Amino acid sequence: MTALRGLLRGNAAVNTRTAGRWISSVAAESGFSFPASQARKGVAPRRDPGSRNVQWVFLGCPGVGKGTYASRLSRLLGVPHIATGDLVRDELAATSPLSKQLTEIVNRGHLVSDEIIIDLLSKRLEDGVAKGESGFILDGFPRTRRQAEILDGVTEIELVVNLKLREDVLLAKCLGRRICSQCGGNFNVASIDIKGENGRPGIAMPPLLPPEHCMSKLITRADDTEEVVKERLRLYHELSQPVEEFYRIRGKLLEFDLPGGIPESWPKLLRALNLDDHNEKQSAAA
Repeated sequence: MTALRGLLRGNAAVNTRTAGRWISSVAAESGFSFPASQARKGVAPRRDPGSRNVQWVFLGCPGVGKGTYASRLSRLLGVPHIATGDLVRDELAATSPLSKQLTEIVNRGHLVSDEIIIDLLSKRLEDGVAKGESGFILDGFPRTRRQAEILDGVTEIELVVNLKLREDVLLAKCLGRRICSQCGGNFNVASIDIKGENGRPGIAMPPLLPPEHCMSKLITRADDTEEVVKERLRLYHELSQPVEEFYRIRGKLLEFDLPGGIPESWPKLLRALNLDDHNEKQSAAA
């Protein structure tokens, strides 16, 4: 943790090596290896179905489905799905000096600093090493080039999957989001059926409706208004372009245009990741 704080505050070249040695020494003690990147020109490496040591990042606009696809891959590959938003929420629910600091930051509407996010992520990775976890899929981090540079000094990211979806579809998905006020379940009432035109393919996504007992308890997030969602998407694009370029020039970025909902997109994503054989073998064994 100290090494990571130093990475943020001190000389980048020296402290990157320090952070790398720090996390590598922890990893070596528990057999957690950080392989060199094999992803080149947006192509995922063909993976042995028995291998669980992936170190991937999922990027994408709010509402694109990063968490959905990352969690599915997490189960398929047997590696943890680590969402930085969940790490912050878990820490807010704890009773610690950091939780009090985070509460103040959130209540003031400020962004959580890179240092705090890196500390939470480092602790999560360190805990995973102690439990014998191998690999990870990161969701929601990095969001800025600075964060990407810090992460690059901490561990070796093998592949970065950038999920993309038409903005009109993203807007409809975000405006259709609903939460059950009782169970906390997430649903989506948007029924998307956009016809193709002028050479642009159409796209269809059925709604994700709640069970009957949740239907009367659905609420909309206060920030899921058209104006707020459009501004959120604008800010995301502004911040994400340098991150995408950071990984693109390193040959680690895989761009994936979602062709539709989960039934249509999931098998195509697996093929893009060279995991279609893995999924078929698991299905046959089930």
